[in-house]
Amino acid sequence: MTRKILHLDLDAFFCAVEEHHDPSLKGKPFAVGGKAEQRGVVASCSYAARMYGVRSAMPMGRALQLCPDLIVVSSRHGNYSEVSKKVMALIEISPLIEIISIDEAFIEVTGLPNPLIEIAQDLQKRVNMELELPISIGGASNKLVAKIANDWGKSQKKGPNPPNAITIIPPGEETAFLAPLPVRSLWGVGPKTAEKLEEIGVTTIGALADAPAATLKMLFGRFGPDLRQRARGIDNRPIETEHEVKSVSNEVTFSKDLTDEVQLLQVFRSLSEQVGRRLRKASLAGTTVQVKLRWSDFTTLTRQTTLPSPTNLDHEIYETAQALFQSNWPKGRPVRLIGVGMSGLGPPIRQLSLWEDNYQKEAELLSAVDELCERFGRDIIQRARRIDRHQSKDPNEN
Repeated sequence: MTRKILHLDLDAFFCAVEEHHDPSLKGKPFAVGGKAEQRGVVASCSYAARMYGVRSAMPMGRALQLCPDLIVVSSRHGNYSEVSKKVMALIEISPLIEIISIDEAFIEVTGLPNPLIEIAQDLQKRVNMELELPISIGGASNKLVAKIANDWGKSQKKGPNPPNAITIIPPGEETAFLAPLPVRSLWGVGPKTAEKLEEIGVTTIGALADAPAATLKMLFGRFGPDLRQRARGIDNRPIETEHEVKSVSNEVTFSKDLTDEVQLLQVFRSLSEQVGRRLRKASLAGTTVQVKLRWSDFTTLTRQTTLPSPTNLDHEIYETAQALFQSNWPKGRPVRLIGVGMSGLGPPIRQLSLWEDNYQKEAELLSAVDELCERFGRDIIQRARRIDRHQSKDPNEN
Protein backbone atom coordinates (compact mmCIF):
# COMPACT_ATOMS: atom_id res chain seq x y z
CA MET A 1 0.00 0.00 0.00
CA THR A 2 1.35 3.43 -0.97
CA ARG A 3 1.86 5.67 2.04
CA LYS A 4 0.00 8.97 2.29
CA ILE A 5 1.90 11.70 4.16
CA LEU A 6 0.92 15.33 4.74
CA HIS A 7 3.24 18.12 5.84
CA LEU A 8 1.42 21.03 7.51
CA ASP A 9 2.97 24.44 8.06
CA LEU A 10 1.14 27.40 9.57
CA ASP A 11 1.93 30.45 7.42
CA ALA A 12 3.86 33.14 9.36
CA PHE A 13 2.31 31.67 12.50
CA PHE A 14 3.32 34.32 15.05
CA CYS A 15 2.09 37.05 12.71
CA ALA A 16 -1.18 35.24 12.08
CA VAL A 17 -1.80 35.01 15.83
CA GLU A 18 -1.03 38.72 16.24
CA GLU A 19 -3.39 39.62 13.37
CA HIS A 20 -6.12 37.62 15.06
CA HIS A 21 -5.45 39.58 18.25
CA ASP A 22 -5.25 42.91 16.39
CA PRO A 23 -7.08 42.82 13.00
CA SER A 24 -5.71 46.28 12.08
CA LEU A 25 -2.35 44.58 11.33
CA LYS A 26 -3.76 42.60 8.39
CA GLY A 27 -2.11 43.45 5.11
CA LYS A 28 0.47 45.70 6.76
CA PRO A 29 4.25 45.16 6.92
CA PHE A 30 4.99 44.12 10.49
CA ALA A 31 7.36 41.86 12.37
CA VAL A 32 7.15 39.98 15.64
CA GLY A 33 10.31 40.13 17.71
CA GLY A 34 12.55 42.23 19.93
CA LYS A 35 13.14 45.96 19.75
CA ALA A 36 15.93 47.22 17.51
CA GLU A 37 17.49 49.29 20.30
CA GLN A 38 17.74 46.12 22.39
CA ARG A 39 19.33 44.18 19.53
CA GLY A 40 16.18 42.21 18.93
CA VAL A 41 15.75 39.92 15.97
CA VAL A 42 12.78 39.14 13.74
CA ALA A 43 11.00 36.02 15.02
CA SER A 44 8.38 36.18 12.26
CA CYS A 45 7.30 38.72 9.67
CA SER A 46 4.16 39.30 7.64
CA TYR A 47 4.12 38.57 3.94
CA ALA A 48 3.73 42.30 3.30
CA ALA A 49 7.03 42.84 5.16
CA ARG A 50 8.71 40.06 3.16
CA MET A 51 8.07 42.05 -0.02
CA TYR A 52 10.64 44.54 1.33
CA GLY A 53 13.22 41.81 1.95
CA VAL A 54 12.52 41.37 5.67
CA ARG A 55 13.14 37.79 6.83
CA SER A 56 13.02 35.74 10.03
CA ALA A 57 16.19 35.75 12.17
CA MET A 58 17.20 39.12 10.69
CA PRO A 59 18.34 41.82 13.17
CA MET A 60 15.38 44.12 13.76
CA GLY A 61 17.57 47.15 13.03
CA ARG A 62 18.29 45.79 9.55
CA ALA A 63 14.60 45.04 9.02
CA LEU A 64 13.73 48.66 9.80
CA GLN A 65 16.34 49.84 7.30
CA LEU A 66 14.73 47.74 4.59
CA CYS A 67 11.21 48.75 5.59
CA PRO A 68 11.11 52.08 7.50
CA ASP A 69 7.33 51.75 8.01
CA LEU A 70 7.70 48.30 9.59
CA ILE A 71 5.49 47.82 12.65
CA VAL A 72 7.32 45.96 15.42
CA VAL A 73 5.15 43.81 17.67
CA SER A 74 6.49 42.30 20.88
CA SER A 75 6.06 38.53 21.02
CA ARG A 76 3.45 36.92 23.27
CA HIS A 77 4.86 33.40 23.57
CA GLY A 78 2.29 31.99 25.97
CA ASN A 79 -0.53 32.70 23.55
CA TYR A 80 1.34 31.10 20.65
CA SER A 81 1.63 27.84 22.57
CA GLU A 82 -2.08 27.87 23.38
CA VAL A 83 -3.05 28.45 19.75
CA SER A 84 -0.61 25.78 18.59
CA LYS A 85 -2.22 23.23 20.90
CA LYS A 86 -5.63 24.07 19.42
CA VAL A 87 -4.28 23.55 15.90
CA MET A 88 -2.67 20.21 16.77
CA ALA A 89 -5.90 19.03 18.41
CA LEU A 90 -7.90 20.06 15.34
CA ILE A 91 -5.70 18.17 12.87
CA GLU A 92 -5.61 14.99 14.95
CA ILE A 93 -7.30 12.83 12.32
CA SER A 94 -4.71 10.06 12.71
CA PRO A 95 -2.67 8.73 15.64
CA LEU A 96 0.45 9.08 13.47
CA ILE A 97 1.30 12.74 14.01
CA GLU A 98 4.88 14.00 14.23
CA ILE A 99 5.04 17.50 15.69
CA ILE A 100 8.15 19.21 14.35
CA SER A 101 7.70 22.60 16.02
CA ILE A 102 5.06 24.97 17.34
CA ASP A 103 3.77 25.57 13.78
CA GLU A 104 4.74 22.47 11.79
CA ALA A 105 3.78 18.79 11.72
CA PHE A 106 3.66 15.61 9.63
CA ILE A 107 0.57 13.37 9.55
CA GLU A 108 0.37 9.90 8.04
CA VAL A 109 -3.14 9.21 6.71
CA THR A 110 -2.46 5.98 4.79
CA GLY A 111 -5.39 4.28 6.48
CA LEU A 112 -7.95 6.87 5.38
CA PRO A 113 -9.88 6.05 2.18
CA ASN A 114 -10.17 9.62 0.81
CA PRO A 115 -7.68 10.93 -1.76
CA LEU A 116 -4.81 12.94 -0.29
CA ILE A 117 -6.02 16.18 -1.90
CA GLU A 118 -9.45 15.87 -0.24
CA ILE A 119 -7.91 15.20 3.17
CA ALA A 120 -5.63 18.22 2.77
CA GLN A 121 -8.50 20.47 1.67
CA ASP A 122 -10.64 19.39 4.63
CA LEU A 123 -7.82 20.04 7.13
CA GLN A 124 -7.05 23.43 5.62
CA LYS A 125 -10.72 24.41 5.71
CA ARG A 126 -10.97 23.45 9.39
CA VAL A 127 -7.95 25.53 10.40
CA ASN A 128 -9.00 28.48 8.21
CA MET A 129 -12.57 28.59 9.48
CA GLU A 130 -12.43 27.39 13.08
CA LEU A 131 -9.18 29.07 14.12
CA GLU A 132 -8.96 31.77 11.43
CA LEU A 133 -5.35 30.85 10.64
CA PRO A 134 -3.72 30.32 7.22
CA ILE A 135 -2.03 26.94 6.73
CA SER A 136 -0.15 25.45 3.80
CA ILE A 137 -0.08 21.70 3.17
CA GLY A 138 2.14 19.44 1.10
CA GLY A 139 1.32 15.82 0.35
CA ALA A 140 3.25 12.86 -1.06
CA SER A 141 4.17 9.23 -0.47
CA ASN A 142 6.90 10.16 2.04
CA LYS A 143 8.00 12.89 4.44
CA LEU A 144 10.85 14.21 2.29
CA VAL A 145 8.75 14.94 -0.79
CA ALA A 146 5.76 16.19 1.23
CA LYS A 147 7.95 18.78 2.95
CA ILE A 148 9.64 19.93 -0.28
CA ALA A 149 6.24 20.04 -2.03
CA ASN A 150 4.90 22.33 0.68
CA ASP A 151 7.92 24.65 0.53
CA TRP A 152 7.64 24.79 -3.27
CA GLY A 153 3.90 25.44 -3.20
CA LYS A 154 4.30 28.31 -0.76
CA SER A 155 7.05 29.86 -2.86
CA GLN A 156 4.78 30.00 -5.92
CA LYS A 157 2.34 32.41 -4.28
CA LYS A 158 3.57 35.99 -4.20
CA GLY A 159 2.09 39.10 -2.65
CA PRO A 160 1.16 40.51 0.78
CA ASN A 161 -1.19 37.67 1.74
CA PRO A 162 -0.24 34.28 3.28
CA PRO A 163 -0.01 31.53 0.63
CA ASN A 164 -2.49 29.11 2.25
CA ALA A 165 -1.31 26.66 -0.44
CA ILE A 166 -1.94 22.96 -1.08
CA THR A 167 0.55 20.98 -3.17
CA ILE A 168 0.12 17.24 -3.69
CA ILE A 169 2.65 15.06 -5.54
CA PRO A 170 0.99 11.86 -6.86
CA PRO A 171 2.74 8.50 -6.28
CA GLY A 172 5.29 7.78 -8.99
CA GLU A 173 5.90 11.45 -9.80
CA GLU A 174 8.35 12.16 -6.96
CA THR A 175 11.52 12.05 -9.07
CA ALA A 176 10.04 14.17 -11.87
CA PHE A 177 8.83 16.79 -9.36
CA LEU A 178 12.19 17.05 -7.64
CA ALA A 179 14.38 16.99 -10.78
CA PRO A 180 14.28 20.71 -11.78
CA LEU A 181 14.54 22.07 -8.24
CA PRO A 182 17.82 23.58 -6.93
CA VAL A 183 19.96 21.05 -5.11
CA ARG A 184 19.84 23.29 -2.03
CA SER A 185 16.10 22.51 -1.75
CA LEU A 186 16.88 18.92 -0.77
CA TRP A 187 16.73 18.04 2.90
CA GLY A 188 20.27 17.39 4.16
CA VAL A 189 22.01 19.63 1.63
CA GLY A 190 23.48 22.61 3.44
CA PRO A 191 25.66 25.39 2.01
CA LYS A 192 28.92 23.41 2.20
CA THR A 193 27.43 20.29 0.62
CA ALA A 194 25.82 22.42 -2.09
CA GLU A 195 29.18 24.08 -2.85
CA LYS A 196 30.88 20.70 -3.28
CA LEU A 197 28.10 19.51 -5.57
CA GLU A 198 28.20 22.69 -7.63
CA GLU A 199 31.95 22.23 -8.08
CA ILE A 200 31.23 19.01 -10.03
CA GLY A 201 28.40 20.63 -11.98
CA VAL A 202 25.50 19.35 -9.88
CA THR A 203 23.09 22.26 -9.39
CA THR A 204 19.68 20.53 -9.55
CA ILE A 205 18.18 17.61 -7.65
CA GLY A 206 17.78 15.77 -10.96
CA ALA A 207 21.51 16.09 -11.66
CA LEU A 208 22.23 14.75 -8.20
CA ALA A 209 19.94 11.77 -8.83
CA ASP A 210 21.94 10.96 -11.97
CA ALA A 211 25.39 11.56 -10.46
CA PRO A 212 27.70 8.51 -10.30
CA ALA A 213 27.43 6.75 -6.95
CA ALA A 214 31.22 6.37 -6.78
CA THR A 215 31.72 10.12 -7.15
CA LEU A 216 29.24 10.92 -4.39
CA LYS A 217 30.81 8.33 -2.09
CA MET A 218 34.25 9.81 -2.74
CA LEU A 219 32.99 13.31 -1.89
CA PHE A 220 30.69 12.54 1.05
CA GLY A 221 31.53 9.03 2.26
CA ARG A 222 28.58 6.97 3.46
CA PHE A 223 26.37 10.06 3.19
CA GLY A 224 26.81 10.11 -0.62
CA PRO A 225 24.56 7.17 -1.57
CA ASP A 226 21.93 8.44 0.88
CA LEU A 227 21.92 11.82 -0.89
CA ARG A 228 21.37 10.07 -4.22
CA GLN A 229 18.40 8.14 -2.80
CA ARG A 230 16.80 11.33 -1.52
CA ALA A 231 17.33 13.04 -4.86
CA ARG A 232 15.25 10.25 -6.40
CA GLY A 233 12.43 10.92 -3.96
CA ILE A 234 13.06 7.83 -1.83
CA ASP A 235 12.50 8.27 1.90
CA ASN A 236 11.41 5.44 4.19
CA ARG A 237 11.53 7.35 7.46
CA PRO A 238 8.53 6.61 9.70
CA ILE A 239 6.37 9.16 11.47
CA GLU A 240 7.94 9.69 14.91
CA THR A 241 5.20 10.29 17.42
CA GLU A 242 7.66 10.70 20.30
CA HIS A 243 10.89 12.68 20.32
CA GLU A 244 13.87 12.07 22.52
CA VAL A 245 15.36 15.22 24.02
CA LYS A 246 18.92 15.43 22.71
CA SER A 247 20.10 18.65 24.34
CA VAL A 248 19.10 21.42 26.75
CA SER A 249 20.43 24.95 26.42
CA ASN A 250 19.83 28.57 27.33
CA GLU A 251 21.38 31.69 25.85
CA VAL A 252 21.11 35.46 26.14
CA THR A 253 21.85 38.33 23.76
CA PHE A 254 23.01 41.48 25.52
CA SER A 255 21.44 44.86 24.75
CA LYS A 256 25.00 46.24 24.92
CA ASP A 257 28.24 44.31 24.38
CA LEU A 258 29.84 43.20 27.66
CA THR A 259 33.58 43.24 28.33
CA ASP A 260 33.58 42.85 32.13
CA GLU A 261 34.59 39.32 33.14
CA VAL A 262 32.74 39.42 36.46
CA GLN A 263 29.47 40.35 34.75
CA LEU A 264 29.94 37.71 32.08
CA LEU A 265 30.61 35.01 34.65
CA GLN A 266 27.50 36.03 36.58
CA VAL A 267 25.48 35.47 33.42
CA PHE A 268 27.21 32.13 32.84
CA ARG A 269 26.23 31.07 36.36
CA SER A 270 22.61 32.09 35.81
CA LEU A 271 22.47 30.21 32.51
CA SER A 272 24.06 27.14 34.11
CA GLU A 273 21.43 27.20 36.84
CA GLN A 274 18.65 27.43 34.25
CA VAL A 275 20.06 24.47 32.33
CA GLY A 276 20.47 22.44 35.53
CA ARG A 277 16.90 23.22 36.60
CA ARG A 278 15.52 22.11 33.23
CA LEU A 279 17.53 18.89 33.33
CA ARG A 280 16.30 18.02 36.81
CA LYS A 281 12.70 18.80 35.87
CA ALA A 282 13.00 16.34 32.96
CA SER A 283 14.81 13.76 35.17
CA LEU A 284 17.85 13.97 32.90
CA ALA A 285 21.59 14.50 33.25
CA GLY A 286 24.20 15.24 30.60
CA THR A 287 27.81 14.37 29.94
CA THR A 288 28.78 17.15 27.51
CA VAL A 289 28.86 20.84 28.43
CA GLN A 290 28.83 23.36 25.59
CA VAL A 291 29.30 27.12 25.57
CA LYS A 292 28.38 29.50 22.77
CA LEU A 293 30.07 32.87 22.28
CA ARG A 294 29.25 35.59 19.80
CA TRP A 295 31.46 38.66 19.40
CA SER A 296 30.31 42.14 18.42
CA ASP A 297 31.05 41.43 14.73
CA PHE A 298 28.63 38.43 14.85
CA THR A 299 31.46 35.90 14.69
CA THR A 300 30.17 32.90 16.65
CA LEU A 301 32.04 29.97 18.15
CA THR A 302 31.01 26.95 20.19
CA ARG A 303 33.25 24.90 22.44
CA GLN A 304 32.44 21.77 24.40
CA THR A 305 33.95 19.21 26.72
CA THR A 306 32.81 15.81 27.95
CA LEU A 307 32.66 15.03 31.66
CA PRO A 308 33.64 11.69 33.23
CA SER A 309 30.15 11.28 34.74
CA PRO A 310 26.68 12.61 33.83
CA THR A 311 25.50 15.59 35.85
CA ASN A 312 22.62 17.99 36.33
CA LEU A 313 24.19 19.91 39.19
CA ASP A 314 24.41 23.66 38.73
CA HIS A 315 27.95 24.12 40.01
CA GLU A 316 29.41 21.32 37.90
CA ILE A 317 27.80 22.75 34.76
CA TYR A 318 28.96 26.27 35.67
CA GLU A 319 32.55 25.33 36.53
CA THR A 320 32.94 23.53 33.21
CA ALA A 321 31.29 26.35 31.27
CA GLN A 322 33.47 28.89 33.08
CA ALA A 323 36.64 27.01 32.13
CA LEU A 324 35.56 26.77 28.48
CA PHE A 325 34.76 30.48 28.40
CA GLN A 326 37.98 31.64 30.03
CA SER A 327 40.13 29.49 27.74
CA ASN A 328 38.45 30.83 24.59
CA TRP A 329 37.73 34.49 25.41
CA PRO A 330 40.42 37.05 24.58
CA LYS A 331 40.18 39.23 27.68
CA GLY A 332 38.42 42.48 27.03
CA ARG A 333 36.89 41.41 23.71
CA PRO A 334 33.26 42.64 23.54
CA VAL A 335 30.73 39.81 23.84
CA ARG A 336 27.31 40.07 22.20
CA LEU A 337 25.80 36.67 23.15
CA ILE A 338 26.62 33.76 25.42
CA GLY A 339 24.96 30.40 25.84
CA VAL A 340 25.31 27.25 27.93
CA GLY A 341 24.06 23.82 26.88
CA MET A 342 24.17 20.14 27.85
CA SER A 343 24.02 17.10 25.57
CA GLY A 344 24.71 13.41 25.90
CA LEU A 345 21.51 13.21 27.91
CA GLY A 346 20.21 10.24 29.83
CA PRO A 347 18.93 9.20 33.27
CA PRO A 348 20.71 10.93 36.17
CA ILE A 349 22.58 7.78 37.18
CA ARG A 350 26.06 8.22 38.60
CA GLN A 351 28.60 5.68 39.82
CA LEU A 352 29.76 7.26 43.07
CA SER A 353 33.27 6.91 44.42
CA LEU A 354 34.37 7.31 48.04
CA TRP A 355 35.12 10.96 47.30
CA GLU A 356 31.70 11.77 45.79
CA ASP A 357 29.40 10.97 48.68
CA ASN A 358 28.09 14.55 48.71
CA TYR A 359 26.68 14.26 45.18
CA GLN A 360 23.37 12.71 46.26
CA LYS A 361 22.95 15.24 49.08
CA GLU A 362 23.47 18.15 46.71
CA ALA A 363 21.10 16.65 44.15
CA GLU A 364 18.39 16.31 46.81
CA LEU A 365 19.00 19.87 48.03
CA LEU A 366 18.71 21.29 44.51
CA SER A 367 15.51 19.31 43.91
CA ALA A 368 14.04 20.86 47.06
CA VAL A 369 15.11 24.32 45.89
CA ASP A 370 13.57 23.64 42.47
CA GLU A 371 10.27 22.74 44.11
CA LEU A 372 10.26 25.97 46.16
CA CYS A 373 11.06 28.05 43.09
CA GLU A 374 8.29 26.29 41.16
CA ARG A 375 5.76 27.09 43.88
CA PHE A 376 6.82 30.58 44.95
CA GLY A 377 8.91 31.98 42.08
CA ARG A 378 12.60 31.89 41.25
CA ASP A 379 13.48 34.79 43.54
CA ILE A 380 12.29 32.99 46.69
CA ILE A 381 15.83 31.64 47.21
CA GLN A 382 18.95 33.56 46.24
CA ARG A 383 22.63 32.85 46.52
CA ALA A 384 24.32 34.56 49.48
CA ARG A 385 26.60 36.67 47.27
CA ARG A 386 23.56 38.13 45.48
CA ILE A 387 21.98 39.10 48.80
CA ASP A 388 25.29 40.57 49.99
CA ARG A 389 25.55 42.60 46.80
CA HIS A 390 22.07 44.05 47.30
CA GLN A 391 22.62 44.74 51.01
CA SER A 392 25.94 46.47 50.40
CA LYS A 393 24.22 49.24 48.49
CA ASP A 394 23.73 52.65 50.03
CA PRO A 395 20.45 52.44 52.02
CA ASN A 396 19.34 55.71 50.42
CA GLU A 397 19.91 54.36 46.90
CA ASN A 398 16.76 53.61 44.93
